[in-house]
Amino acid sequence: MKLKILSLAKTEKGSKELPRQFNEEIRPDLIYRAVIAILAGRRQRYGADPRAGKKYSSEVYKRRRGFKGSYGIGISRVPRKVMSKQGSHFNWTGAFAPGTVGGRRSHPPKAEKIWEVKINDKERKKAIRSALAATVEKKAVEQRGHNVPPIYPFIIESKIEATEKTNELKLILEKFGMKEELERISKRKVRAGRGKSRGRKYKKSRGILLVVSGDCKLLRLKNIPGVDVAEVKKIDTEMLAPGTALGRLTIFTDKAIEIMEKEKLFL
Repeated sequence: MKLKILSLAKTEKGSKELPRQFNEEIRPDLIYRAVIAILAGRRQRYGADPRAGKKYSSEVYKRRRGFKGSYGIGISRVPRKVMSKQGSHFNWTGAFAPGTVGGRRSHPPKAEKIWEVKINDKERKKAIRSALAATVEKKAVEQRGHNVPPIYPFIIESKIEATEKTNELKLILEKFGMKEELERISKRKVRAGRGKSRGRKYKKSRGILLVVSGDCKLLRLKNIPGVDVAEVKKIDTEMLAPGTALGRLTIFTDKAIEIMEKEKLFL
């Protein structure tokens, strides 16, 4: 597949044959597995204190004439701890047992649980190639919900990597027909559920991905909502298919394509 190389002035500078990484069959099942593996590896372990609910002595004698016993008092035989006593009369509260206030949980989450999901290296690379192939399929990108410009897909010249200001980058993207896409991803909606009170009140859309050749000034521009910039050597399936939905609107620089072809990345 051959794509046009466009300058920052939107003029055609030539064309380039895409490397064989883009010729992979699109496999949604592999992309799904690879993205889930990345998200699972990012998940933080959590669990209850192993001694939670067991930090005090709880004792109820089950013998008929046992001291501190609950036999014959008309109460259940759950483990209890003594809060106060008056002669042979005790004031208890439930303890230790899962069904009691202040007791332990029956099956708490355990910190030793392993959340990581393994995936074969060949499968991981094949999933990246599959996701790359989906980014140059205009129909797949439109189905994902992006506002795709008529000239898409295309390669942009590597001069864009020297962009230092956010407004400059916005103007460049608008010049290439992505004004509607920028408006779409600038909107945010309130999350449903408990997450609103846990520091993640708003949900944002994922938009344009710019793939550059290496460390450059463009990587410092992180304040356009929904727009991501990544080095070609560091892209993964989750960047190319966020939320396992393939076909992200992706723009490659000509140098990034050259590095991918020269160094045989993801093969």
